[in-house]
Amino acid sequence: MKFLASSLLTATVILCEVPAIAQQVFRKPTATSPQLAKVPPSIEVRSDVVFGKGGGRDLKMHVLLPSSNEASKAPVYVWIHGGGWRSGNKESGIQKVLPLVHAGFIGVTLEYRLTGEAAFPAQIHDCKCAIRFLRAHAEDWGIDPDRIAVGGASAGGHLAALVGTSSGVDALEGEGGWPEQSSRVQAVVDLYGPTDFARFVTTEGYEHHNADGSPESRLLGGGVVSENAEGIRRVNPITYVDPQDPPFLILHGSDDPVVPLNQSQALHEALQRNGVSSSLHVLPGALHGGPEFGTKPIQAMQRDFLVETLGEQE
Repeated sequence: MKFLASSLLTATVILCEVPAIAQQVFRKPTATSPQLAKVPPSIEVRSDVVFGKGGGRDLKMHVLLPSSNEASKAPVYVWIHGGGWRSGNKESGIQKVLPLVHAGFIGVTLEYRLTGEAAFPAQIHDCKCAIRFLRAHAEDWGIDPDRIAVGGASAGGHLAALVGTSSGVDALEGEGGWPEQSSRVQAVVDLYGPTDFARFVTTEGYEHHNADGSPESRLLGGGVVSENAEGIRRVNPITYVDPQDPPFLILHGSDDPVVPLNQSQALHEALQRNGVSSSLHVLPGALHGGPEFGTKPIQAMQRDFLVETLGEQE
């Protein structure tokens, strides 16, 4: 049974020196979608594909297929957008998955219900539904169902980490569709995602996140964060860590003013305690995102991790 580890060890880190489902829509990029318009014409774009239901409405994803794929089945990289669980959209993930599409992956960027529409666990329900949908359509799209990776930044990093650690937790699956499929993933890229809200809102300089109306409060359904112990436990990816979890690549800025570094450190330590492969890279001087995360070495680090972790088809 999955459980919450109770003790924290000193983190081992690497300091980086930084110089409708049945009616799938097949569209070319249009002027009304600037991000899709940047996709090279050699890459097939399947936009606004309905992957399930959330709160009674359709949920959609964009799918980018590699221009050439000699293997019969390709790995998939799913990007979950950030925005404090209250803003953002799937368009912002196009440039995040493109480097992997060029490497032979199928790229996916999805929407999920924001906190203005529904509180937790709606967000993780939607993300897991998308993974199940991809497995259900593996034969149709040439997907290798045993090579699905997920990534995200900030709130998206939190959801990606939660997808990675909570496989088999029925309460987080939801009823969006494809219940016969697994939501398990084989690799996770987590960029500066929150994890342990109790530690987050008591860290010096971040106490304002404890207030009613903060992004974390809204995710939990409102109220003072520290007074909702059960909500904090449920949203924390560390709660569900066990030895069967997939490899993680975690990146965080040393000077992040939005999400304290201890959030990534705590997740990394919990994964290591359970024997899960985890690499935490702290970017010196980096804030909450920013140019340090867009450098070629950091982009290559993420691409190489996914290619090496998922490997070549046998």
